[in-house]
Amino acid sequence: MPLPYEPRLELSVVVPIYNEEGTVAPFLTALARQQGIRLEVILSDGASSDRSIQVAQQLRAGLPFPLTIVEGTKGRGGQLNRGADAARAETLLFLHIDSSFVDLLALRKGVDSLGEALRAGERVAGRFALRFDFPGAVPLPYRFYGAKAALDRPGCTHGDQGFLIRRDFFAQIGPYDTARPLMEDTFLAERVRREGRWILLPADITTSPRRFLSEGLLPRQTINAILMNLAHTGQLSLVRCLQTSYRSQDATAKLRLAPFLVPLHQAMDDLEPGQRRQLWRRTGAYVRGNAWQIAFFFDVLTGGIRQAGRGGRFLDLYDRFLGRLIDNKAGDLGAALLTWLWFRMTFLAASRSSEPGRG
Repeated sequence: MPLPYEPRLELSVVVPIYNEEGTVAPFLTALARQQGIRLEVILSDGASSDRSIQVAQQLRAGLPFPLTIVEGTKGRGGQLNRGADAARAETLLFLHIDSSFVDLLALRKGVDSLGEALRAGERVAGRFALRFDFPGAVPLPYRFYGAKAALDRPGCTHGDQGFLIRRDFFAQIGPYDTARPLMEDTFLAERVRREGRWILLPADITTSPRRFLSEGLLPRQTINAILMNLAHTGQLSLVRCLQTSYRSQDATAKLRLAPFLVPLHQAMDDLEPGQRRQLWRRTGAYVRGNAWQIAFFFDVLTGGIRQAGRGGRFLDLYDRFLGRLIDNKAGDLGAALLTWLWFRMTFLAASRSSEPGRG
């Protein structure tokens, strides 16, 4: 008896989950509204202790696409890799479960745009323009993060934008680094940038600000900035409890900086003097290389951005003049000094707030 015809899948959507019982149904329901694309969804579970898998299984029969559930140990890099291994389409979309699309043709447009770039002979991956899900006006910091995510600059591309990539290119630049307990998506993004290029897909992806709202924007971004710096300077091992610096969503709560900064400060003090000087030299170079973000913030603040993926007059002036002026050892030294002062003041403030009777 011949098998029924099954249309060829165009897209495999790979989604890591861990204790997302309340998010699985809204995510799958929203994805089911996408039109004009033959897709499958792979939920890669990291040993959830809630009903995430059961909820997905109950919904499976009513979905307009095949749903595969892959189980394994917790760890986003490993979960993403297992999901990719289970995928059947030649085009992969790595997606966060708190993401959604307003445009019902977002995935169709994304796959078509990627295909056009590939036909031109380019090695490319795509990411969506990022928007944060607020019921009213989007607060300024989140407008800045969204606008920055559209820029094709190092450190601007992250997993919450969705990574659309052909399987053969992923095999070349991947897999996700399972030795990293965090930021595995950021480092994969930079490997894409080294080996090919990123394109901005013609649709927006909406992501939840739930982590920032639960933990507090300032403490979360303070820790993120420190972690990014340590990762790029090769000193991430100074953070002795990396896992607690980025809890799973179900365990998030208001962040306190002292439990993170006090042991980090001690670990830095324990370095040999030469190692400590090298750390601050590299930090200065990294921070100086990201000083353009200040100019870009003023573009966002003043409404000077007219096109996604481009800056305004402040960023243009920075790139043409100030950026070149400080691109030297003196600029690195100045950035290192300012960063040391900021870190010291942040550490002292966090330490005082943790004292009995404070905070």
